[in-house]
Amino acid sequence: MKDYQIGTRCVQAGWEPKNKDPRALPIYQSTTFTFDSSQDMAACFDLESDAYFYSRLANPTPEAVAKKIANLEGGEGAILTSSGQAANFYALVNICKAGDHIVSSSALYGGSYNLFANTLADMGIQSSFVAPDASLEEIEAAFRPNTKCLFGETLSNPALKVLDIEAFAQIAKEHGVPLIVDNTFATPIHCRPIEWGAHVVTHSTTKYMDGHAVALGGAIVDSGNFDWEAHRDKFPSLTTPNDSYHGLVFTENFGRGAYMAKMVATLMRDLGSTPSPFNAFLLNLGLETLHLRMARHRENGLAVAKFLANHPKIAWVKYPDLEGDQEYERAKKYLPQGSCGVVVFGVQGGREAAQTFMDGTQLAAIATHVADARTCLLHPASTTHRQMTDQELKEAGVSPDLIRLSVGIEDVEDIIRDLETSLAGI
Repeated sequence: MKDYQIGTRCVQAGWEPKNKDPRALPIYQSTTFTFDSSQDMAACFDLESDAYFYSRLANPTPEAVAKKIANLEGGEGAILTSSGQAANFYALVNICKAGDHIVSSSALYGGSYNLFANTLADMGIQSSFVAPDASLEEIEAAFRPNTKCLFGETLSNPALKVLDIEAFAQIAKEHGVPLIVDNTFATPIHCRPIEWGAHVVTHSTTKYMDGHAVALGGAIVDSGNFDWEAHRDKFPSLTTPNDSYHGLVFTENFGRGAYMAKMVATLMRDLGSTPSPFNAFLLNLGLETLHLRMARHRENGLAVAKFLANHPKIAWVKYPDLEGDQEYERAKKYLPQGSCGVVVFGVQGGREAAQTFMDGTQLAAIATHVADARTCLLHPASTTHRQMTDQELKEAGVSPDLIRLSVGIEDVEDIIRDLETSLAGI
């Protein structure tokens, strides 16, 4: 499938039916799989067999969808999780433990920032934050001897900062740590971070990949390109014997697949953030039209951004594809086919005017969600980023008046008319 164009892979990768198999991906709605002998099952528990035996660890439906996402991102392998938050958590704690340190872009989704700054800190994993467009020297200065990874979002939520992936990848390589990139907003349709040097890619599949606000989910894709053995002292959980598997060494047994194998065999086994087969099935339906929807989201997003930029009641607009935007040049490099359907802006009159505007829309719904087929909007400073201090909000690029508009795939004339009507009421 790797030789096909990405639209074809959206439709056909992952589940490749053989003679007399179902054409559509089946839903294996079962927790349990049977064996002819206890010896066969024992081999699964010793990681000597890749047979399905319990759906907390593996199930054919989620596995097929994970293979599709790995194919789209150009990765060696992937797993699905029950949410995007679980995906980022697993990606990090798979290689980090108490006493370790993470360097991350400061422009993050509020939930991710809270995970790094507070929850992981409570677990003994500290984080330092740098700007997504930080210089090599600034990123370098944030590193410590115990730093285990570098993290960023391709397109930050909601500030729409474009990560300088190559610069982050260069520093990660120099320090012998993996670069982990959350590619939720761009999706592999508009950016494939592995091609720019990232080692691990995460997604909240709840967003554009699902695209219809019907199934929570996350994904982690491993490029297979990070040499864990070359930095074995930094990553002992992968390169030294694992007591719970009778001394098995993941890098020796699984080679390029060590990172994924360890994640399933330990984190999914013990923490169990497992996606349901039905949710994976719904995600696959979304993926089959991802290439079509992303083009429409971008087309509508740009049209809305241009409308807002020329409206007298709008104080400012941020959209990477809008000529003159401070992210425009970097977006052309990393997102040559466009960014996404999310536009952020401020209304003249500040927070109170923003609230009046949001209450006046009819087509665009006020919703926590973002990046699905229906247009919706949100005030991040009082919702998704509510736990952050004023300084943290500033560093994340979230001003008090910022409105996040997730432009859907409706007819753009109707979206603009809805916004125009609401603005008239201010």
